[in-house]
Amino acid sequence: MRSARRGSSASHPWTFLTHHGHVLLAVAGDPDMRVADLADLVGISPRAALSILKDLETAGYLRRIRVGRRTHYVIEPHRHFRHPAAAGHEVDELIHLFTGRTPAPGAPAGPSGPRAVRPH
Repeated sequence: MRSARRGSSASHPWTFLTHHGHVLLAVAGDPDMRVADLADLVGISPRAALSILKDLETAGYLRRIRVGRRTHYVIEPHRHFRHPAAAGHEVDELIHLFTGRTPAPGAPAGPSGPRAVRPH
């Protein structure tokens, strides 16, 4: 006999955004955030955060710039979503939806740029 809880939100939590989406939004909010802090914010391991950052970089959604011993991220806002159902939309629309701002192409992803994305 199946448990009444099986299939409930308590036993199978889900969210509308993937971890990739949450990582992208975290970077938009603070492009100089340490990987450990980003992982804590998103609720994933630092290793998973690094893997997702690499995925986003490989796909062209962000660039990494070394600044001394730290890493600064720059979001490429006019990249289209990968899923065919959303391919007509750009990631800057998602960033704008959650932050109220849209990153300029090639501009720093967060508070250090003049037209940067800032969390509310």
